[in-house]
Amino acid sequence: MKLKDVLYKVAIEAVHGSTDVEISAIHFDSRKIEKDDVFVAIKGTVSDGHEFIDKAISLGASVVVCQDLPNNLLSQIVYVVVKDTNDALAHLANNYYDNPSSKLQLIGVTGTNGKTTIASLLYQLFKKAGYKVGLLSTVKILVDEIEYKATHTTPDSLTINYYINEMVQAGCEYCFMEVSSHGIHQKRTEALEFKGGVFTNLSHDHLDYHPTFAEYRDVKKSFFDHLPKSAFALTNIDDKNGAVMIQNTQAKKLSYALKTYADYKAVILENQLSGLQLKINEQEVWTRLIGNFNAYNLLAIYGVAIELGIEKIEALRLLSELESVSGRFQYIVSAQKITAVVDYAHTPDALENVLNTINDIRTKNEKLITIVGCGGDRDRTKRPIMAKIATELSDKVVITSDNPRTEDPQAIIDEMEAGISPENFKKYVSILDRKQAIKTACQMAETNDIIVIAGKGHETYQEINGVRHDFDDMKIVKEILEQLNK
Repeated sequence: MKLKDVLYKVAIEAVHGSTDVEISAIHFDSRKIEKDDVFVAIKGTVSDGHEFIDKAISLGASVVVCQDLPNNLLSQIVYVVVKDTNDALAHLANNYYDNPSSKLQLIGVTGTNGKTTIASLLYQLFKKAGYKVGLLSTVKILVDEIEYKATHTTPDSLTINYYINEMVQAGCEYCFMEVSSHGIHQKRTEALEFKGGVFTNLSHDHLDYHPTFAEYRDVKKSFFDHLPKSAFALTNIDDKNGAVMIQNTQAKKLSYALKTYADYKAVILENQLSGLQLKINEQEVWTRLIGNFNAYNLLAIYGVAIELGIEKIEALRLLSELESVSGRFQYIVSAQKITAVVDYAHTPDALENVLNTINDIRTKNEKLITIVGCGGDRDRTKRPIMAKIATELSDKVVITSDNPRTEDPQAIIDEMEAGISPENFKKYVSILDRKQAIKTACQMAETNDIIVIAGKGHETYQEINGVRHDFDDMKIVKEILEQLNK
């Protein structure tokens, strides 16, 4: 492949050398460079790829794409100067893989909460409908039925285009993809051709990365601003930012809601631990998912299915067959009739949704015991809010470690405790060790009590000082409840 063939739509400011040269591959990680590769120098949040240009050349790079030219230019190297290497990488990757997103129907799902559930259940629904489907999610990447490990909510541009190309080669007709604010801001989704976009909701998250909530909102909005006329934009109009998201889009504007008039409207008829009975656009359906937040998720899924051509009755039938996503309100009932719920809720809004859902369903004759922590090296402002919500909406709370990463886990707990109101001091204990925290909650629980383990959901590790240790909330709570039953 010629260099000039992958430069289509790249905003070039200057070229030193000929673009009529053969290239082998494209990388932004200098450690992966081999002979005749293109090295893209990305200015990241942690390191600057421009510092690794010499290393990339020493390993065989024949082309360097950069924002700032090195002081010493080598005659045998082609230098392409661009305004934004993140943007350039997106177009380079798209061209290298021959615009794979144009060869299937790509749907992006963005918002604070619900992205994984909606994308994963859309994959599940379309598989049940008999299609070959792809999934790019926080939990995993699926190329039809072949599973790959996910490392980011929205991978880098090269990874996205690689897997979408794999989906095309496998005959997939649809791909459902989570779109994070980081991914949008860092141009990872640039150059992709979306058939549709879904907005879930917006609440407190990622303010460690975005300086203000307004910027966080506007980054999300920019995803819809860039959708083409041929796409649809489906928004949760009950969310106060729902209308803002689509106000400038060229795409077909659609809405879904539980509380207000919308193109896709639902009413909750029954909400039990066994499932939800919904009336969607005057048609009733029973689903295995529970809670108001899942009513919104199911409504978005239904809307996408209809917009992509599935018949209404068929879409409702498929909704009734959907099963919960790993780590999203996943629950077991022990021999002692203690219910343990594992959920990824790691934002104030998500935690409040989960606890309110349980409080709406339970009889209040049982205790609600919540285990909660906050991740290290992430948005610190939500820590006291999380503890405040947990202690206000639960009978007992165990505050513990989540993924402390490089932070002192006790310092994280101290910041959480600062949010607890004096009247709730007797409700909680703090236990640094997460496994011991789960064990303590199980020992507190009696018949019919409900334990919520929040924060990690599908994750099967705990990250401490840069090292990932095996840790699966669901597996651990099952083992502890079984031991207590002996």
